[in-house]
Amino acid sequence: MNSQENAIEVKNLVKKFNEITAVNDISFTVSRGEIFAFLGPNGAGKSTTIKMLTTLLAPTSGCVLVNGFNPVTEQTKVRKSFGIVFQDPSLDDELTAYENMNYHGILYSVPRQLRQERIQGLLQMFELWDRRNHLVKTYSGGMKRRLEIARGLLHHPSILFLDEPTVGLDPQTRNLIWEYIKEMSKEENVTVFFTTHYMDEAARVAERVAIIDNGRIMAQGSSDQLKEQTKTESLEDAFLAITGTAIREEEASPYSRMRLIARRRG
Repeated sequence: MNSQENAIEVKNLVKKFNEITAVNDISFTVSRGEIFAFLGPNGAGKSTTIKMLTTLLAPTSGCVLVNGFNPVTEQTKVRKSFGIVFQDPSLDDELTAYENMNYHGILYSVPRQLRQERIQGLLQMFELWDRRNHLVKTYSGGMKRRLEIARGLLHHPSILFLDEPTVGLDPQTRNLIWEYIKEMSKEENVTVFFTTHYMDEAARVAERVAIIDNGRIMAQGSSDQLKEQTKTESLEDAFLAITGTAIREEEASPYSRMRLIARRRG
């Protein structure tokens, strides 16, 4: 694996929870500065993979490098090198936007002068500067999402992980957020690793796509390459051709699935 060219390197990655194999021998790379979409149905293994990349879960086997660091043995270095925006809100609603940003900068030991400059620049870029002293609980859903992304970029991460960053937002806000992200990725050479269920979004934004299902990588390539492989006309059609059309249950934790198996056997 060439960690100088790649921001993320995954080789033969496996994660098992007793009898359940949540991630099954997957391999892929993400180049530095690339915008990369990681797609899959509910329960496919996306969240488990992201948790291993971001030090929240240890792999059962396989190799992972994030910005050249091992998430198992070099957790602090890995955590300093990425920003993350979770699917569920993580802002403190009782603080202002500026206070949320400032607190994050302190946690990451960003020097005070640089922190103040960075907060102003990001809040201006995401069109939140005029509302910097308002409590976050007064913000709309789109404003909160923009603030979370701005916060994730505060400490100059090399990689930004985005877990369904635009879920539930209107098309105008979704489009605006992606324009911000693409601009920031280009200006600062930030690698973007994101998940989404909006296939049009992935087709428009991602330079490459990996589709995971049942814990395995089923296909990788650009949107055009996946459409060509499946003889389809859209990424959504290609996705359905690869993963099938059956409705999936909402993604549950491996522990929940183990309990379900136990009940069925009992």
